Amino acid sequence: MKPAAGVPPFRAARDLIRTVQGDCSVEVDANAYSVPWRLAGERVRVTVTGGMVRMFHGGQEVAAHRAFDGRRQRIVEHSHFEGLAGARPLSLSDDAAQQRPQAPALLRPLAEYEAHVGGGF
Repeated sequence: MKPAAGVPPFRAARDLIRTVQGDCSVEVDANAYSVPWRLAGERVRVTVTGGMVRMFHGGQEVAAHRAFDGRRQRIVEHSHFEGLAGARPLSLSDDAAQQRPQAPALLRPLAEYEAHVGGGF
């Protein structure tokens, strides 16, 4: 049998089942690929084909990343962590920034403190 009109006789793909780790990632070939944080602890279907790693949950694609050939890589899509407390540093409002002490006030010489409390080292 010959391939029809240049179409390969089969699709080179791997289907895997993985559990999403607590760090919101799925390990495939010793690399960690991020998935949405709400799926931590859930099982997902992973398809590796055409240089892509795709994750599915409930029949819906929830993440897709370019496959990495290296090992111990961490591939992260920042949108997977949106809505998670502490996922991004909080920016201070203008009011809060004005209330912070200025650096020179915090960098006094120790002799100044000794004069107030007495004693020395």
